[in-house]
Amino acid sequence: MRNKLPMIARILLGLIFFAAGLAGLLNLAPPPPNMPEKIQAFMTGLLATGYFFPLLKVTETVCGLLLLTGMFVPLALVVLAPIVLNILLVHTLLQPDGLPVALFVTALEIYLAFFAAPYKDVIKQLFRRKV
Repeated sequence: MRNKLPMIARILLGLIFFAAGLAGLLNLAPPPPNMPEKIQAFMTGLLATGYFFPLLKVTETVCGLLLLTGMFVPLALVVLAPIVLNILLVHTLLQPDGLPVALFVTALEIYLAFFAAPYKDVIKQLFRRKV
């Protein structure tokens, strides 16, 4: 079971991002009507740029697909890291009712990047000091 844990975590994270990205691109999940005012302002700002929300959703979809297929997993984890951090901060500061899912996604990202045997050595090289 221990050797299958990285694969399970990778597929779970891949499904989450692939589904969320695709749902955002295809407008399958309209925003709930009772969103807090701060999160409404945040989302309005993202949408007002005209480019950021589509870029975010394409990035989530592509990285989710990479995780699902097992291709370029360390790259997908690095690209998703700031997105995961933003998800965590948004749900910590603006919309706490989504915090459990944000914590789950963050835990999967941290596990895969820093503790899962197939990927941790590649990711940790990014933090090495070059002499």
